[in-house]
Amino acid sequence: MKRRDAREIAFTIVFEMTYHTDTVEEIIQNAADSRDLEVDEFSRRLAQAVWDHTVELDHLIGQYSTKWKVDRLSRVAASLLRMAMAEALYLEDVPLSVSINEAVELAKKYGGEEDAPFVNGVLGAFARSRAGQAGQPAPEEAGAAPREE
Repeated sequence: MKRRDAREIAFTIVFEMTYHTDTVEEIIQNAADSRDLEVDEFSRRLAQAVWDHTVELDHLIGQYSTKWKVDRLSRVAASLLRMAMAEALYLEDVPLSVSINEAVELAKKYGGEEDAPFVNGVLGAFARSRAGQAGQPAPEEAGAAPREE
């Protein structure tokens, strides 16, 4: 399975987490059974990382989405921001620029017209902060989608 497809499956699971109090394994099992989804290891790890770190991720989203709290965001935007940040912070093998680009593409596909630019802006701020802390080039220099203002 391609990573892009695995991210999309992970997104459906993370999105469902916003509606249910079931465990991540129960949500994954329900998705696999009811929609005949093949949930691969990457999708599971990403969904589990979001589940395990939702409080920290929501704090980061609040920090980088100035003037917006997570509970005011669309479920699509909140889910994608959690996913991309979790991928960058807790999964070792994914460049941040890839996580940003994939989140923006999923926002275009599943979100409202404001979601993709918003997701891109928040993740761009997150990436710039991480690059500054690590002394690395800004995400635009590393191939991430440029911030739309």
